[in-house]
Amino acid sequence: MSVIKVAILGFGTVGEGVYKTIQSHRDELSAVLGKKVEVVAVLVRNKQKSRNIAESVLVTTDFNDILQLPELDVVVEAIVDREPTFTMLKQSIQKGCHIITANKEMFAHHGQELLELAENQHISVGFEATVAGGIPIIQTLRQLLKINRVSEIHGILNGTSNFILTEMREKKQSFKDALLIAQEKGYAEADPTNDVEGLDAFYKTIILSRIAFGVEPEEHNVELEGITAISSEQIVAAEVLGLKFKHVAVIQKTGTKVTAKIKPVLVGTSHPFYHVEGVENAVNVHSDIVGSITLQGPGAGMFPTASAVIEDLVYVCQNQSRKSMVINAPSQSVNLKEQMKEYWFIQGLNKEYKNINLIERIDHETVIIEAAKLEVEKLKGYNLGIHAYPIIGDYVKVRKGLLVI
Repeated sequence: MSVIKVAILGFGTVGEGVYKTIQSHRDELSAVLGKKVEVVAVLVRNKQKSRNIAESVLVTTDFNDILQLPELDVVVEAIVDREPTFTMLKQSIQKGCHIITANKEMFAHHGQELLELAENQHISVGFEATVAGGIPIIQTLRQLLKINRVSEIHGILNGTSNFILTEMREKKQSFKDALLIAQEKGYAEADPTNDVEGLDAFYKTIILSRIAFGVEPEEHNVELEGITAISSEQIVAAEVLGLKFKHVAVIQKTGTKVTAKIKPVLVGTSHPFYHVEGVENAVNVHSDIVGSITLQGPGAGMFPTASAVIEDLVYVCQNQSRKSMVINAPSQSVNLKEQMKEYWFIQGLNKEYKNINLIERIDHETVIIEAAKLEVEKLKGYNLGIHAYPIIGDYVKVRKGLLVI
């Protein structure tokens, strides 16, 4: 039986998980691929550090050593930062190797260039692990897009933020205390900015947009808001109404334009994200034939992410050609969507406003209203202290009336 030779760049949580999974599932991989899969090289930072790697494997700190291997089929990249990983993967493609990456920041910025370079070289690219950890969302979209027309994608794409919001609600923690717990458990870095300010979810949103619609939203037009402004009081007030805060990315295609927003929203019991707790991720896809489907699972960790990489390993080794991901979504006007009324959780309303459609009052400053986005923006302009969060999904009207404070 012939052999598929693999190099792993990085031997942290993900890299080690990939190595262990290849060892533990070698029979399954052989059965699927008709070939043995063998790790022949691992790139590390510190060669002196003790690792459980077979003696037959080349362990090196110099990527050139890997490039000079006479036989190499697949390069798996599990490092961080845009460079030198982008350059390494370009060189791997030029060498004729299929590539697999778990690096969301790098792929969000340079993925299109890598895909085009790989297509020219007749090389396959796997990037399932860049989005939602162990959830096979990219493979699912590839399958759906053969026939279905996807119009919208919603996602809880950052497990750290979801964990913090869960802790704040279930254990009545402050944001600061919940973040500390996340750091102690290893869910959040010492500098948690990428997670709590939404940057991590933003990178994943860009990648999802590219695979689903073939284009990316204009970066400067993406609405990006993290979870740092959400208070314990707001969470309690929402819980009284049966609502939960979630940090959600929404990608929509309107005509030929793709728009995206990543921000806190509120969901009710009927929404598929209502029961997504802790470090779990979830992605909800709306398409014209199958309707609405939701995938849920662990968003990070050694083996969930390794699972995504291994699925990509099968994908690239079967040498499936990269197909166009562009679809025709129903044409809609962005302006019309902004004029559509929806429910909003408004906190900090301390002035008198007439002709606002009140749905529910929680206290003097906190209400549920029905309004269009443009109306809410106008309301916020009158009162800079207002926090406004959309409620997505069904919301049962408790009462209606005009709000006159």
